[in-house]
Amino acid sequence: MPVFAAIDVGSNSCRLKIARVVAHRLKTLHEDREVTRLGASVFESGLVSPEAMAATLRALKRFQRAVQTHAVDRLRIVATSAMRDARNAAAFQGWIKAETGWNLEIISGLEEGRLIHHGVMAGETAAHGRVLLIDLGGGSCEITLSDHKRIRETISLPLGAVRLSQEFLCADPPAAEGLRQMRQLIARELRRAHRRIHADDIDHVIATSGTAAALADACAALATQARPARKMVGKQGRGMAQAIARAGVAAGIAPTALVRKLAARMEKLPLPDREAIPGIGPRRAEIIIAGAHVFSEILESFSLPGFRYSPFGLRDGPLAQMLAETDTRASGHREFEKERWESVLATARRYGVEVRSPDPVREHAVQLFRELRGLHKLPDEYENWLAAAAVLRDTGKFINHQGHHRHTQYIISSSEMYGYTPVQRTIVSAIARYLGKSRPQPSDRAMRNIPPEEHKNVTRAVVLLRLAVALNQDRASDVVRVVARVYPKRVYVDVKPGRTSAELELWSLRKEADYFREVFGRELFPTLA
Repeated sequence: MPVFAAIDVGSNSCRLKIARVVAHRLKTLHEDREVTRLGASVFESGLVSPEAMAATLRALKRFQRAVQTHAVDRLRIVATSAMRDARNAAAFQGWIKAETGWNLEIISGLEEGRLIHHGVMAGETAAHGRVLLIDLGGGSCEITLSDHKRIRETISLPLGAVRLSQEFLCADPPAAEGLRQMRQLIARELRRAHRRIHADDIDHVIATSGTAAALADACAALATQARPARKMVGKQGRGMAQAIARAGVAAGIAPTALVRKLAARMEKLPLPDREAIPGIGPRRAEIIIAGAHVFSEILESFSLPGFRYSPFGLRDGPLAQMLAETDTRASGHREFEKERWESVLATARRYGVEVRSPDPVREHAVQLFRELRGLHKLPDEYENWLAAAAVLRDTGKFINHQGHHRHTQYIISSSEMYGYTPVQRTIVSAIARYLGKSRPQPSDRAMRNIPPEEHKNVTRAVVLLRLAVALNQDRASDVVRVVARVYPKRVYVDVKPGRTSAELELWSLRKEADYFREVFGRELFPTLA
């Protein structure tokens, strides 16, 4: 069975998780973590320091030995807030590529929130109903509202524990002015979150990351020592408040009152005293004050009774996605494909494309992909990318009809589409780019960020989409039917017209014959069936 690995290069630490597919589920084989503080220098100077680069690279090389030991079939390595902000991120990506052979993917805040949600929902099988998911990392805080395991809204806020500590909490213990300014920033960012996320009737509040784990452990220790009254904040979530009361804080639950009490207590303590608090630890103690204040402000501003810590997080998202992509019998496969396709349709509508159902260009592109599979030999994932390019091919007209193919490429490559990595979006954009007079060239702007080994595949997908467009020359409803037949030296495309003739389609297909021969080495013969 396949073995997958995911690496999260975060602003505070790097995390590795390796899992094997067993009975259409993921079984963890190995986990590792290293605190690298990659974001500390970024949030101060805008650059990843040489020391942070070296520490991160040492961790990645250790991870690489584990990846090789477990014979990993697929790996995805993602970087978050610090690398998004770093001006020298490209140089660090190149260094990692040279030393490990790995392509480090810098993901957006929205993609980070989506992957966290995907990973947590795949692992937390009991998290039904409306869930507020909070992931507080070193550089950012992702808040996601989920309803029956579907994302309703997500937002990424610059409220990471390392970022806030670096900017406001330089003294030890922190100065009152720094604390005041930090709380003002947190309040301002949460007002922005409240405009997007309406946390009514929440069934579960789930928090991930090391800060959440430390606060949950510290709350359990504090509750054991002081045995405070279980007073919950807010009027909503009564069922959850009762659940917290029944389960107790020892089950990884952090009530709002205890989180606020911890934040107020720790801001007065020097570092050695914070390290001595059970559950905090020496490295976490350096940034725990900022993290505790962010959590307490979120819980209080949304009138939530507390949170439950989950060990699942960002690295579980790519693992769950790889499982959904490759195993059609996995429980998340259908949901993943639906979510990914809905994001394509939403992008098309955002740029004024009236999506037809069914869309004849998309259907012809997919049909040609399947009937000519033995000829083009494209990987299976290109079927989805080809269909997405067919739907999004006219988005560039939103900017200008003149040169709209170039604008289409820019829009697709720059748009957030759930389930598509930046490289995958670039491939989709390139397939949709070359529907006019130009042809793909390695030096083109559209091809520059695509791995060289994919250039041949992109060119072949472009030909398929050009044929699909040729089969649909401004037809409103009378769609032609087509059958493709492959022979050793030629390919026949039999066109059967509807109520009207298909002469225009035949003429358009013949115009594509020269390029078809150039790419596939066979003659194209459009015929009237």
